[in-house]
Amino acid sequence: MRALGKNKLFTVVLSVFCTVILSFFVFAFVDFTASGPGGGTTPAEEKPNNDSEDKSSSEEESKEGNTEENKTNEEKNGKTDVTNDIENNVNSGEGGDSEVSNDVDNNVDGDNADVSNSIENNLENSNNNKIDNSVTNNINVSVNVNVSNDINNNANNDKDNKDNKGSTDGDKKENEDDNKNNNEEGNKEGDSGEDRLIWGVDSANLTTEDMLRCVEDNFGSPEIWGRYLGDKDGVSKGLTSAEKDLLHSNDIKILLIWNQFTDGTGYENGKNQAQAAIEMAKDLGAPEGVAIFADIEPDYPVDSEFIKGWYEVMNESQYEPGIYGVFDSKQDLYAALEQAGQENEELLKNTYVWTAAPSMGITTEDNAPDYNPEAPENALIGGWQYGLDASACTIDTNLFHSDILDVLW
Repeated sequence: MRALGKNKLFTVVLSVFCTVILSFFVFAFVDFTASGPGGGTTPAEEKPNNDSEDKSSSEEESKEGNTEENKTNEEKNGKTDVTNDIENNVNSGEGGDSEVSNDVDNNVDGDNADVSNSIENNLENSNNNKIDNSVTNNINVSVNVNVSNDINNNANNDKDNKDNKGSTDGDKKENEDDNKNNNEEGNKEGDSGEDRLIWGVDSANLTTEDMLRCVEDNFGSPEIWGRYLGDKDGVSKGLTSAEKDLLHSNDIKILLIWNQFTDGTGYENGKNQAQAAIEMAKDLGAPEGVAIFADIEPDYPVDSEFIKGWYEVMNESQYEPGIYGVFDSKQDLYAALEQAGQENEELLKNTYVWTAAPSMGITTEDNAPDYNPEAPENALIGGWQYGLDASACTIDTNLFHSDILDVLW
């Protein structure tokens, strides 16, 4: 074999050198692309997938957070519809932990509103689950508001689920405890879970089967019936045990009224009247938590001291404080409650008000007026006696918030 010439030898060496250098750069480039921002990962490094419906999966720990705040301000006669649908599907794998947090805040100001909040959390295959659902509805609606909160927590293979609040049915947890509904005006949430107005009556006479039929035939089917504690000569007959049983057998709740006085002034007088009302309610068998309404008629003298005395004793008892009267802004009763509330915010917050202002006249249930009671600002309005002295059946007609059902007998 002939030896290579110097020129050819130089060419061969240069070619080998270039080949080595080129191979080095190619290897480095391939390694960079495999490990860079857009590169692939090995199966051990795979990340959980998150799609548009807030679904997550992780072998070690899964955390899901949803925060939604809806602020809506409507002009008068406006209608507000708010709908929040949140679904979290979490698969943590064996031995993993899951944490889900949902925070929904709805602020609505208008005439009418429909608010619907739906949250569903599905947690699979984890040892420790933490679920935090918070729904706050701050609603200032003057006519009608419907609020629906539906929260479902489904946690399977869950050994430690301390942060789920609510009743337990197998692995399903219904979470109601963190739902808050603050309705400054309009209808408030009642036993049915949605806001509504309830039609009812009150009467100074004993309720009989004939009277019930009279009301149903001429006016409607009341769900609430206002009756007095004790007889007052020439004014009213007191509620009896037989009458109570008759009303309850017809699915009618009883609103208790105290009218055994004609003077609504003085702190000690207010305390004494409250104590007398409490004793009579006990004797009749009225259960704990029922409200008793002091009947302060328009011709009664009244001051804030009486209201403070009534509230103090009633609030410390097993019953709830309430006041009935014509809460027209020109009436002394309006000013007295307003002053008492300025001196004690808790009094205004916790005293149920049943107002007879404005007076619109007797109607049937179907023809009841739009809800428009008058009372001091921020008062806890439980109901509105809009019609007085029906010519038939000797009743007055009312509209009540459904939340008052909680303090009726």
